[in-house]
Amino acid sequence: MPQRVRVPLRVIVGSYSDATVSVYVKIAALDRKTTGCEAGVTYLSGLLGLARSTVERALTQLMRPAPDDDVVELTSERRTWEVTGEGRTAVRRVRATNPRREHGAWVPSRAAESLSPRQLRLYCAVAYAAALGIQITLADLARILRHRFGKKAGESLDVRSVRRLLRDLERLGWISVEQRAGYRGRHLYTVHDEPMQAVLTADTEEGTGGDLGEGSLQEDHHQTDSPDDQPPTAVLGIRRRREQVVARGPVENPPLPTAFSRPYTGPQLSLAPRIWRVLEPVKPLLAGLSPYVVRRLAREIGRQLDEGQEAGRLRSRLEFRFASTDTIRDPGRWLLGTAVVRRGCADPACESGRIWHNGQLCPACRAQHTGAARLRRFERYLDERERQLGIHAPYVLPAGRST
Repeated sequence: MPQRVRVPLRVIVGSYSDATVSVYVKIAALDRKTTGCEAGVTYLSGLLGLARSTVERALTQLMRPAPDDDVVELTSERRTWEVTGEGRTAVRRVRATNPRREHGAWVPSRAAESLSPRQLRLYCAVAYAAALGIQITLADLARILRHRFGKKAGESLDVRSVRRLLRDLERLGWISVEQRAGYRGRHLYTVHDEPMQAVLTADTEEGTGGDLGEGSLQEDHHQTDSPDDQPPTAVLGIRRRREQVVARGPVENPPLPTAFSRPYTGPQLSLAPRIWRVLEPVKPLLAGLSPYVVRRLAREIGRQLDEGQEAGRLRSRLEFRFASTDTIRDPGRWLLGTAVVRRGCADPACESGRIWHNGQLCPACRAQHTGAARLRRFERYLDERERQLGIHAPYVLPAGRST
C-alpha cells in the first residue's frame, strides 16, 4: 500500500501556488517520522524536480499566515550543533488537522514526485471530488487552477486546458475517465493510488501470467467483418502474402501459401503496479518486446520479489546495468539473461559481491575470490618453472598436496 498524506482542501483551492501544493505533500510525507521533516531545500528540490528558489518561495508561503484566513500550514524550527554552534537543517512540521472538522483529500506521496505541480493540484481536486461522490465539471476544475504569470495572472484556466491536463493524467495512469457517464453527461473519474499502465507489445501471441493482472498478453486490435471494410495493412494480426515468383518449369517443392491468422480481440496486456515500479528504468526497451518475453520478465521479477528482495534493489540493478551498457542488440535477451539476473553467491543478501543493506564486501565472495586468486598465482608460478626447466608436459601435484 503506498504512503498517503491528507492535504487540506484550503491548500488545494486556496491562493497557494501549484508548487506549494507539491512541497506540502512531500513535507507532510516526511513529517510522518517522529523527528519531523529534516530534509533541506536542496533535497526537496531534487525530489520534486523544482528549482531551489521555487521550493524556498513555497516554504515561505506555507510558513506565513494565509491572506484569507490567517492559517499557518507549516512551522519551522531552527537547530544548531551543540559542539561547534554551526547551523543544522531545520525541522519542519505541518499543521495538525481534524478530519471531522476540516475537509481534505488523501493523496499518495509518490504523486508529488511523478506529476508536475499543476497536474498534482488537479489530481488532488479530482481525488477529493471522487471521495465524496461529487460529479465535478470541467468548469469547476478550471476555477481551482489559475494562471500564475502574465496578463492573466490570478484568472482561472480555460476548459480546454483543463481537458488537456485530465487527458495527461489519464495517459499517465493516475486516473480513469468514463466519458459522459454521469449526471447530465458529466465525466466520471476513478482515482488510482498508483499509476495503472499497459505494456506496448509488438507481437500477437496468446498467454496469461500471474503478475499480468487479468489481461492476456495481446494488443487489442479491431476486428473487421469483411476484408473489404478495411485494408489488410490496418489489421496487425494479418500478414500480407508475398508475391511468389515461381519458375515456368516443374518444381519439386512448391512454396506453400502463408496462412492468415485471426486478429486478437481480447483485453490488453497489463502489469501489476509492483512490476511497473521495477521496470520503470528500462521502460524504453519494453515497447518492442513480444508478449512471451514480457510474461517471462514479469514472472521472474515477481519470483524475486516473493523471495524477499526489495523492489528498490531490483530497480537499482536494472538502472545501473542499463546505464553501464553501451549497445543492446536484443532487448529481450538482455533483460532476461543479464539485467534481471542476480549476481553473487548463495547468500540472498549478496548483490554482485556486496551485501545490499550495508554495502560491505560479501565474506563468502571475498573468500572465493581470494582462493581463486591464490590458484592463479600458483598456476603462473608453475608456468614460469616449466619455462625455466624446459618442461612442456603439464605439472602434476604429488599425492596429498593441495593448492
